Amino acid sequence: MLDILNALTVIGNFVIIPGLAYGSQLALGALGVTLVYSVLRFSNFAHGEMMSFGAMLSVLVTFWLQGAGIGAGLLPTALIALPVSILGTVLLCLLIDRLVYRYYRQTRAPNVTYLIVSIGVMFTIGGLVRFIIGPSDRIFTDGSRFIIKARSFKEMTGLNEGLAIKMTQGVTLATAIVIVIAVFWFLNKTRTGKSMRAYSDNEDLALLSGINPERVVMITWIIAAALAAIAGTLYGLDKSFKPFTFLQLLLPIFAAAIVGGVGNPVGAIAGGFVIAFSELFVTFAYKKVLTYLLPESLAPESLMQLLSTEYKIALSFVILVIVLLIRPTGLFSGKTL
Repeated sequence: MLDILNALTVIGNFVIIPGLAYGSQLALGALGVTLVYSVLRFSNFAHGEMMSFGAMLSVLVTFWLQGAGIGAGLLPTALIALPVSILGTVLLCLLIDRLVYRYYRQTRAPNVTYLIVSIGVMFTIGGLVRFIIGPSDRIFTDGSRFIIKARSFKEMTGLNEGLAIKMTQGVTLATAIVIVIAVFWFLNKTRTGKSMRAYSDNEDLALLSGINPERVVMITWIIAAALAAIAGTLYGLDKSFKPFTFLQLLLPIFAAAIVGGVGNPVGAIAGGFVIAFSELFVTFAYKKVLTYLLPESLAPESLMQLLSTEYKIALSFVILVIVLLIRPTGLFSGKTL
C-alpha cells in the first residue's frame, strides 16, 4: 500500500500539480482567443505576444515595487503589479484595434486578411517587447516559494516521496478559477455580456436590436487583453519570463481552443487542461513510478519515457491534427459564446 501511495505522490508531484497550473495558464490564453474568434470572427495570432506584453509590464512594475521595498508578503509582488499590466495591455489592444483592425472590419475584409494582419501585429508586438526588456530570462517571483514543502509532506505522511506545491502553482490555479467564474458571470448575467453573445450569434439581427457593434468590439478587446495579461503573468511567475517563449506558447493555446471547440468558452478551458495533461503524461519518465509498483526483479532500468520533453510542442500539433481529423468541431462542438 505504501508503494502505491509513493507512486501516486510521484505522479502528483510531477504531473497532476504542474498540469493543473499549466492547464490553467493555457485555459486563460485559449479563452481570450475564443472570445476574439466568437465576436470578431478571426483567429488572433497576436494573442501570444499580447500575453508577452502583459507579462513584461508585470515584470517591470514588479522590479520597481521591489526596489521601493513594496511587497505582498507571502504572495508574489507581481499580483500587485497585475492591475497595471492589465491596464497597459488593454490600452495596447484598443490602440491596435483603432489603428489596424477597425479598417478591415469596416471594409468587411475576408478572414484570411485578418489572419495575415494579425501575424503582422504579432511580430510588431514581439519586436516591441524585446526592444523594451530584451531577450533574456527574467525571474520576478518572490514571496514564499512553497505552500507545501516535500520534506514537510514526508514528515506528515511517513512516505518516501514528498509532495511539493509551489506558491506560484497555487496562485495560478486560484486566480484562474476566480477569473473564469467572473468571465462566465459577465457573459451570462450582465446586459453587456448578453449583447456580446447576441452579436456573436447573429451580427445583423443584433444590429437591428439596437446593439452598438463598436461597444461590443471594445468590450471584447478589453476582456481578451485582460485575460492575456493575466495568463502571461501567471506563466512567467510559474516558469520565468522570456519573450520568445510566448511565441512558442501560441501553438498549445490554439490547440486548446480548437480541441475544446473553437468559439466555445467551456471548450477552451477544457482544451487547456487536455493539452497540458497530454504533454505531461506523454513526456513524464515513469521509471520511479514503475519501480514502486512492480516487483524488484521487473524494475525498469531505462527512464520509461514515451517522448522527450523537447517534443512537447510537437505533441500539441499532433493532438490538434487528430482532433481536426476525427472531430473537427472539437469536444464541445461549435461556435457558441
